[in-house]
Amino acid sequence: MLDNKSEPEQQINVEISEEMAEGVYSNLVMIAHSNSEFILDFIRMMPGVPKAKVKARVILTPEHAKRLLAALKDNIRKYEENYGDIRHSDEPDFPFMSFGGPVGEA
Repeated sequence: MLDNKSEPEQQINVEISEEMAEGVYSNLVMIAHSNSEFILDFIRMMPGVPKAKVKARVILTPEHAKRLLAALKDNIRKYEENYGDIRHSDEPDFPFMSFGGPVGEA
């Protein structure tokens, strides 16, 4: 049952610099976690080049990681409703790399 006296949603004014608004391209993400955080390393790999660089690192609490997962699922559902199913490429996956510590999958 909804409470009619619930507080109105707070709006947050988010600012973004021009440099940040350009974004960073990534075609691989490595995910590691501990008991208190998830670490997402966004990487750009080039075909035929054995070396890749981490272009961005995002560190999240487990709660925020779960919220991110839910938001991604919701946005993928909306995307596919508008544009059709996202297909998996026939290209082979990038090789597995380990940076030490527990590793998840992307």
